[in-house]
Amino acid sequence: MRVHDSAPRIDASLAADALMVGRMRLVLSISALLAITVDAADSRNQVPAAVWLAFLGYILHSLLIHVCTAVGRPYFQGKAIHWSDVLWFTLILAVTDGTHSLFFLFYFFAILTSSFRWGFEEGARVTIASVVSFIACGLATGTDDMPQLLMRTAFLLALGHMIVYWGGSKLALQRRLALLGDVSQLSNPRFGAGRTIARTMERTLAFFKASHCILLTRDRATGTWLLRTLREDDACEQVRIETIGRLTASPFMALAPDSIVLSHRLPWPLNHLRAQHQVFEAGTTGWRSADAEGAQRCSTIAAMLEARAFISAPLPMRLGEGRVFISSRDGRLGKSDAMFLAHLMAQIFPVIETIEVLDRMASEAASTERLKIALDLHDTAIQPYIGLRMGLCALRKRAGADNPLREDLDKLSDVADGVIADLRRYAGEVRHGADDACGLVRPHLERQAARIKGLYGIDIDIVMAIDAPLHLDDRVTAELLQMVSEGLNNICKHTHARHGSVRIDCKNGQLALCIENDACQESFTAFHPRSLTERAAALGGQAHVDRCANGGTAVRIEIPI
Repeated sequence: MRVHDSAPRIDASLAADALMVGRMRLVLSISALLAITVDAADSRNQVPAAVWLAFLGYILHSLLIHVCTAVGRPYFQGKAIHWSDVLWFTLILAVTDGTHSLFFLFYFFAILTSSFRWGFEEGARVTIASVVSFIACGLATGTDDMPQLLMRTAFLLALGHMIVYWGGSKLALQRRLALLGDVSQLSNPRFGAGRTIARTMERTLAFFKASHCILLTRDRATGTWLLRTLREDDACEQVRIETIGRLTASPFMALAPDSIVLSHRLPWPLNHLRAQHQVFEAGTTGWRSADAEGAQRCSTIAAMLEARAFISAPLPMRLGEGRVFISSRDGRLGKSDAMFLAHLMAQIFPVIETIEVLDRMASEAASTERLKIALDLHDTAIQPYIGLRMGLCALRKRAGADNPLREDLDKLSDVADGVIADLRRYAGEVRHGADDACGLVRPHLERQAARIKGLYGIDIDIVMAIDAPLHLDDRVTAELLQMVSEGLNNICKHTHARHGSVRIDCKNGQLALCIENDACQESFTAFHPRSLTERAAALGGQAHVDRCANGGTAVRIEIPI
């Protein structure tokens, strides 16, 4: 389940920004006190004690925030800090000259820090609060210069709006760049195109904070449509895939092929008013309102999605066609979101098609290699056993009825028949692929465990705790078997254990491999399996070593699938 935090994660860059803001706040407070001191010395007027207390209090407040930020206290990097600045600035205005005080410019410090740190909405709230506080302070002090009050209010509101707009644009650009970088890292050919599409849908849904993400694709060679659906708070493993024969009559594909669509309906109680349906077509320079037919289609789609707003963009596919739909119940979608969605799809789908081509080429190469291995097995293993069986049958016929070796020859002939049947079955599995979800993993591991039992006398338990269907391509399966082989070889060569186990599990989108051995004479020593770690990292996973409850050693490997 995805959880939306109310605050951004505190990473190194955000901590550095918070430290810089704290330092500037301290400089600003000291400069204000110096300005009051110099002004009092020049005018030789007595400064009220309330003024000194307000400025000294703000200096202590700024110093406390700076010190706590420097030691890494997350609370002092939150939203409450700039709201406290607004309160302090209002107090400073109240004890100085009110609307005539130049310290009203301090409000811009709070507006800057809130908008560039938290975005447009938070900056807009701080701007409105600053304007209201300034007006209330001016009216409370009984100012008689209304033109100056109105002028400074308009200046604070106009410049604050510009700051908030640019601050929100900066954060939106950072989020979009982060999403593009994140999506590009998901394009790993080892995991196939299906997983890449599912992860892209998950990240896109989280980015727009939408309720639904629908992806429609059609292969021109077969004419079959695939409908992928992901709902809010669902993980990428929960993408529902449906195969649809014909979709020509569906309103989802009734939109213009190269158009970007934005549909927005006003909230209640204004939802009875006319909704906005806008289209941006390829080759044009701006948005236009949809015609009557297009507006009817957009209204039908919005009703089917149960959304107040949705955006849609075409998929730039060379070997097919399709569209993506992002719907929102609260209507937080705009033109810039629709344009970015089209740009995102233009970046990722050519890569996905390349992954599909590479996956198809790898599967065909694997099929060819399996055929070659099956033929080699037939020629180099099965044929000699058939010759051995024929020789045993000939010896049995030459032996007399009273020959004591007839029974032994019959047993050897039966053993040869069983070996020939096993080899033929194994060759068939290699040639045509595996039928179960785990492929050839379990038979391979069982043969390896039997070999280790015969050579080293170590019992190896094989546990496949996989309930749901597991789909692994040839490359991931080969890497998995190689990692198991390395782990078992480490048990045989570097421990005196007499028992071990291999457990393969799949949960939460992670393929978990655990290779354990029981406790032996050696004490547990933490080590780093370099080869296994590098193989797991190449698949986007990780490997680490733990100590078991019984004193043994467990190598745990997690790979996203």
